[in-house]
Amino acid sequence: QVQLVESGGGLVQPGGSLRLSCAASGISFSVFAMSWYRQSPGKERELVAGITSTGSSPNYADSVKGRFTISKDNAKNTVYLQMNTLEPEDTAVYYCNARLFSLSHWGQGTQVTVSS
Repeated sequence: QVQLVESGGGLVQPGGSLRLSCAASGISFSVFAMSWYRQSPGKERELVAGITSTGSSPNYADSVKGRFTISKDNAKNTVYLQMNTLEPEDTAVYYCNARLFSLSHWGQGTQVTVSS
C-alpha cells in the first residue's frame, strides 16, 4: 500500500519559515521523481517545486524561487520543502507527489497558513 504522509505545516507569521516533510512507504522511493504542489481555496492546484529521482535538478515556480528549497533523501524515503520568507500568498494546502512514468501518488496534504 502506497502512503505519502506530509507533516510540518502550521501557522507562521509573514517572514517566517517552515520545513515540510513527506515520508513515503510502499514504493521504491529512489526511482520516483518528487514534487510539492499547493492549492488555495478557489484556485487550481499548482506546482511549487520538483526534484528528480536522484535528488538533482530542482525546479521551482517563479513565485517561490529564492525562498523555497526542495531536497530528497533516498536513504530516509523522505522529500522536504524548506520554506523561508513566507508570505500570506503562500497560504495553502501543500501536497507531495511521487511520479514514475504514468504512475502518480499523492499525499493527503498539510495546511500552511501565513498570517500575523
